[in-house]
Amino acid sequence: MCEANVYLIDKNGNEKLLLESVDKIIPEADEIFLENIFCKRIKVKARIKEMALVDHKVILEEKE
Repeated sequence: MCEANVYLIDKNGNEKLLLESVDKIIPEADEIFLENIFCKRIKVKARIKEMALVDHKVILEEKE
């Protein structure tokens, strides 16, 4: 399986699970589009902070 769980770090430094089993990440102008294997889609105002693909984990940081 090549999916990853995506976590969001908010402005206070708290990390929370945003979306599980993500298989598509598309950076856009000021947002990131995410889609998982269950066809759930979301957009979030964030930037990619870290990608640990061996651990199937992507960390996003909330934009101000």
